[in-house]
Amino acid sequence: MNQIAPSSSVGTPDSLARLAEVAVRVGLNLRPGQEVLMTSSLDAVPLARLITDAAYKAGASLVTTLYSDDQQTLSRFRHATPESFDHTAGWLYEGMAEAFRRGAARLAIVGEDPALLAAQDAGLVARANRARAQAYRPALELITTSAINWSLVPYASPAWARAMFPELPEAEALEKLWAAIFAATRVDQADPIAAWAAHNAVLMRRRQKLTDRRYAALRFRGPGTDLTVGLADGHAWMGGQSTALNGITGNPNIPTEEVFTTPHAARTQGHVVATKPLAYQGTLIRDIRVRFENGVIVEASASTGQEVLERMIGSDDGARRLGEVALVPASSPISKSGLLFLNTLFDENAASHIALGQAYSKCFVDGDTITPDDFTARGGNTSLIHVDWMIGSAEIDVDGIDAQGQAEPVMRAGEWAA
Repeated sequence: MNQIAPSSSVGTPDSLARLAEVAVRVGLNLRPGQEVLMTSSLDAVPLARLITDAAYKAGASLVTTLYSDDQQTLSRFRHATPESFDHTAGWLYEGMAEAFRRGAARLAIVGEDPALLAAQDAGLVARANRARAQAYRPALELITTSAINWSLVPYASPAWARAMFPELPEAEALEKLWAAIFAATRVDQADPIAAWAAHNAVLMRRRQKLTDRRYAALRFRGPGTDLTVGLADGHAWMGGQSTALNGITGNPNIPTEEVFTTPHAARTQGHVVATKPLAYQGTLIRDIRVRFENGVIVEASASTGQEVLERMIGSDDGARRLGEVALVPASSPISKSGLLFLNTLFDENAASHIALGQAYSKCFVDGDTITPDDFTARGGNTSLIHVDWMIGSAEIDVDGIDAQGQAEPVMRAGEWAA
């Protein structure tokens, strides 16, 4: 049987195996008897196989992997009829939702080409994304409500490496990207599992301190930005590891440096500029500028990707409102790397950010019991999308504003004030 083996640019086999262990033991914290539903590109087969090994060693009852292929994705845009872009494999997403309802853990390997669909018709991209989002929604709700343990982990694909380091030969670009991935995921440390435990403890202390402050809003100020983000009633801060409703504590994002919470859908005011490009569904959107009134984006522009941005925020009524606000110090390891990853999993952990669209019910003090009606009444936003984009830098100050309107420093020049 032919085997797809890691290339020499993947790094040592030991490093990739350690990343697989982190995915299973830290990301999912897989329990014996659990199924795993994994998604992966064909590029990431070496890691997917190692994760499968690690999952079965941890007692998984079954590992099922769904693979995607960039060339087949492009084939649709080149040859399919326009009307077909309103169609998606609903049966597949129904099956994924059913797997989650039956207790399967969700693992996604990410490392897509940031500009895969940049040259394709933006209208067709938007229609395909909307059809997929609608079909995926029942499964996504089980993720956003933390009904299951789930995690995202990275893989250095050639296309991603070329996008990050266009001036380097592909082998060198891959080697440089892998080194950055292994550092960000703590795989390069002597004991990655212990390193993650220590890191989670730091994030836990930070998020608890913010929850205890009970701020009514956060105000971001810096070049081109004066934004006040009202926070949902009874919000709680999260970050690092979290406990799903199935009782399993894992890390949804590998890597992660953020603490985050739920904004109130109707209480964001002001204007803000993005501090990094947004890679969204194969298109790079640069220099985003938006203005909010009463929680809603009323003006939006971008120097590139304007049409994609407009279609994104037009996905549904909730797409113009915030579903997340997150704080990340400018000195985070990913930021200090000096790299623009063109991948939200990494770039959101280099800068404070906001997300348009769906909010997380777990970001409430009673998130494990909150009802859908209470979620909405307390300011939680609902949408088909959840798209993070970066607004923080070493030039941004953040104040916490209490219920009486008094402000106190939370961040100064991108760093924690206390």
